[in-house]
Amino acid sequence: MTGRVVVVTGGTRGIGLGLARELLARDCRVVLCGRSEESVRGALARLDAGDRATGVPADVTSRASLQALWDHAVATYGRVDVWINNAGVSAPRRPLTEVAPETVESVFATNTFGAANGSVVALAGMQRQGSGWIWNMEGFGSTGQVQAGMATYGASKRAVTYLTETLVKEVRGSDVKVGLLSPGIVATDLLVDDYAGDPEAFEKARKIFNILGDRVETVTPWLAERLLRAQKSGTRVAWLTTPKAMSRFLTAGLRKRDIFADATPGAA
Repeated sequence: MTGRVVVVTGGTRGIGLGLARELLARDCRVVLCGRSEESVRGALARLDAGDRATGVPADVTSRASLQALWDHAVATYGRVDVWINNAGVSAPRRPLTEVAPETVESVFATNTFGAANGSVVALAGMQRQGSGWIWNMEGFGSTGQVQAGMATYGASKRAVTYLTETLVKEVRGSDVKVGLLSPGIVATDLLVDDYAGDPEAFEKARKIFNILGDRVETVTPWLAERLLRAQKSGTRVAWLTTPKAMSRFLTAGLRKRDIFADATPGAA
């Protein structure tokens, strides 16, 4: 097996599972993690990749847990060439004063501290082995978008972008590279959960999502191809660019789309 070894945190569902599938299709070996043994077993069964895929439960809020994930990858495949900090959670779209403190803590612990923990573990390991790529996943708020009700999630993702851009400067001159993945609006359970308890708001937002959004199986092949091709540290692989968004709005009346149709929870 000569393909690159890729670790995907939060790889048991949604974009993470989609990326794992597409990376396997491109001759990679994949190591994934999820919150439970059951979720990891289920994802590996769906991937059906034999000894080209493996995984363990991991808690991204714990650096020790992610170190165990790195150690498992190295013990299984000998090295880690690419580490993708994909694990993330969202929060209901509510004014900040209505968001429970434990929800705020959970979002920042997973999205921000999780990316930081994974970056530290991967960077240390890649410096020892002499090379590697670290990718952090952007989301709403990463590039300056501001919307009422999105304070918790948006701030956590804005922090991830700052973290990543700082790491790019810190690895300059080394053979370890750092980049950003920006999938845009993707029809996952994470997106739907943002509107938990407010179906009317979701129906309004759904119109925009069906213009700008896409499904996992549309976005992840494109992301996988470009992250494997990337050569320059600081690369930002972005699916939904401003010109693409403008084009979709201009042609919205000519296209009937429902990115949520027949979606399987946790898969698309």
